[in-house]
Amino acid sequence: MNTPRTYDPIRARRVAFLGLGVMGHPMAGHLARAGHAVTVYNRTAAKAAAWAAEHGGQSAPTPREAAAGAEFVFACVGNDDDLRSVVLGPDGAFAGMAPGAVFVDHTTASAEVARELQAEALARGLQFIDAPVSGGQAGAVNGLLTVMCGGEAAPFDAMKPVAMAFSKAVTLVGGSGAGQLAKMVNQVCIAGLVQGLSEAIAFGQKAGLDMKQVLEVIGKGAAQSWQMDNRGGTMVDDKFDFGFAVDWMRKDLGLVLDEARRNGAKLPVTALVDQFYADVQAMGGRRWDTSSLIRRLR
Repeated sequence: MNTPRTYDPIRARRVAFLGLGVMGHPMAGHLARAGHAVTVYNRTAAKAAAWAAEHGGQSAPTPREAAAGAEFVFACVGNDDDLRSVVLGPDGAFAGMAPGAVFVDHTTASAEVARELQAEALARGLQFIDAPVSGGQAGAVNGLLTVMCGGEAAPFDAMKPVAMAFSKAVTLVGGSGAGQLAKMVNQVCIAGLVQGLSEAIAFGQKAGLDMKQVLEVIGKGAAQSWQMDNRGGTMVDDKFDFGFAVDWMRKDLGLVLDEARRNGAKLPVTALVDQFYADVQAMGGRRWDTSSLIRRLR
């Protein structure tokens, strides 16, 4: 295994960013505004060209070409298969990366694919960090994401100052795959909180309460949560046209439940809420925000 280079955390880096969706587009933008030389790749080439025109960076037709010469290659795509498609193969990022370069995966994916790709990276003299994020589209736009990382300490320490361009916290939580497992814990917490908040608001409305006032009151006590602060009022108003989509939450909960079957964890509430989200999908809410769980109760 190659020893990672020693990096000066202040110097601007040559970086690549693969995947310019609702998360990746602003994340790459923060890297460019921080002074890094950014080359982007997107499956839809027009999006990459538009990003480059907006931010003054470069676009490339393949992940391999985007990654060529980059010290750090960041990615944020849809799922395990999407990740493999931009990493592996003759046009994949690994084929273009120089020895010692660090691949940082912000996709919410399985711990298994993280370990698979880390092993492949090490065999090529590269480094791999699984680094899923929390904070949603607003966190990406505002540069306030929380990043949970798995991998080795040296490449993590090297990439952290760069990733802070779009983050409020970047933390190494364990070895390869630990970042993805931590993100699964995050999604379990969110699923239960949103269901509880949905039931509370629906109950209060049935009881004739002014729920915005009630949420303001109880939000100062033990019931307070990010979901209550940021989604409670919009749930009362029946607005779900922003934030993290139900389709993506179901994908994430599928990863959680698959992992639970492997490790023997019991997740009765999470499994139930996953089915509630299936109900929301059947109602036409595939792209609604995850707080739309309350729609089932109305």
